[in-house]
Amino acid sequence: MTPFQYKQNMLYCEDTPLADIANAVGTPAYVYSQAELLRRAAAFQIDNGLACYAVKANGNPALLHLLGQAGMGADVTSGGELFLALHAGISPGKIIYSGVGKLRSEIERALQVNIRALHVESAMELETIAEVAMQQQTIASIGVRVNPNIAVETHPYISTGQREHKFGVSPDTAVAILQFAQQHPWLQPVGLAAHIGSQITDLPPFVESAHFLVKMANELAESGIRLQYLDVGGGLGIDYGEGNVLPLAEWVTAVSQPILQAGYEVVMEPGRSIVGPTGVLLTHVVYTKPQGGKEFLIVDAGMNDLLRPTLYKAQHPIWPVEQVTGTLEVPVTYDVVGPICETGDFLAKARPLPRQEPGNLLAVMQAGAYGFAMASNYNGRPRPAEVLVNSNRYSVIRQRQTYDHLLDGAI
Repeated sequence: MTPFQYKQNMLYCEDTPLADIANAVGTPAYVYSQAELLRRAAAFQIDNGLACYAVKANGNPALLHLLGQAGMGADVTSGGELFLALHAGISPGKIIYSGVGKLRSEIERALQVNIRALHVESAMELETIAEVAMQQQTIASIGVRVNPNIAVETHPYISTGQREHKFGVSPDTAVAILQFAQQHPWLQPVGLAAHIGSQITDLPPFVESAHFLVKMANELAESGIRLQYLDVGGGLGIDYGEGNVLPLAEWVTAVSQPILQAGYEVVMEPGRSIVGPTGVLLTHVVYTKPQGGKEFLIVDAGMNDLLRPTLYKAQHPIWPVEQVTGTLEVPVTYDVVGPICETGDFLAKARPLPRQEPGNLLAVMQAGAYGFAMASNYNGRPRPAEVLVNSNRYSVIRQRQTYDHLLDGAI
């Protein structure tokens, strides 16, 4: 299912023509489907479970507010993401805080607002949490992110569950942390978490991780530490055009079943799988340029707007907003590139597309996750606008930056 469909040869988001949005708002611009966002969020709502949306995937406050209203919590990795989740109205009791480099000030704020749990990722971090909890005279609920050492097929930059990665701690260290917390007057062990990576499309590694958590939690229970929940993380991949995607309900059932059967609450951290397919990046063709045996298609969106192709060599489908039918013309193989002064500035390489002309409008698909979230002002470029579509209506949920924004904080 996709909210993006051609109607009379024009690409729509729900019941709104994307060309109308581009004409009104300009490009580059991110466009999201509200119906698809809520449909995907609903797939993660289960009894005795909590889905904490990974704010890092897309932290737009309007989207966070919708997800909070749909019953989701938040998985945050910084003080800024905690601020955004609270600003969006998500209950602190539904917020978990992950990440290897939590600052003392961030820990202080998390305990002040009484979030669900801080997920510890090192013994030194635990010491800081204990100190802050004692100073504030408040009980700190903690989970531990354990490294299950499960290898997965994904880009090495987003594989996170093996022993050589910076994330989590070894099982032995996790046990020691939980034992320390059990004895500490200002700490309360409540959970065990694992996250094996991102953009994973095979189910067995997720199931293996869930069983790993259950086994470890049961062993802890035998030693007198009974945890409330097990957190299977996120990382479920989406279809970037290869057709190898797992249905959301199948993933949710597979990872939650062993945990629920063992008597624990299940926590999930979906990010990309919630917001990725809900969004596209609209961009206009500026120039065409034949050179060096290639055909370059120069557009007004660059790596500062969508970094994933440059950073991960990610493959995003690209669709013309106006579909040409009835022509026998052979597609042109383009390198779709942006205006940034880097050879690595591209949205696609060797991509067959109908012949393009300046002014044509393209949609970079599956761009809702890690698109705007990774956008920057590199080369002095303002960040793009963000637009939310609800049926035949749309609203700008983030204004396009102006040049004046480039002076923010400057003296």
